[in-house]
Amino acid sequence: MQSAGRPADDPAGDVVRWAAFSCLLVPVVLVVYGTSFGGAAVATLGLLAVTAACRILLRHSERTRQAEVRVRPEPREAPGHRGRHSRGGAGNRRGCQGSDPARPHD
Repeated sequence: MQSAGRPADDPAGDVVRWAAFSCLLVPVVLVVYGTSFGGAAVATLGLLAVTAACRILLRHSERTRQAEVRVRPEPREAPGHRGRHSRGGAGNRRGCQGSDPARPHD
């Protein structure tokens, strides 16, 4: 069930929640397998720093994406027209009727 304050689709929040869970689980596993408490604490601090940085970047990315969705771009020109002097596509060569090597070209 969704809580009242949580949006229905929050992938960044899911990632941050799993990262927070791992920040709690990793030091426990390290201590169980013989790492010192100091080493586990350093690993926890490193994981917390990485998790915080990722959370900031994910939130910034979400805000940027939402802002881009709100702003509609202006309609573009037709895909075949590329400007006054540019070549629009493969069939726009003047004087060249085909790719037959026996026929002379301009």
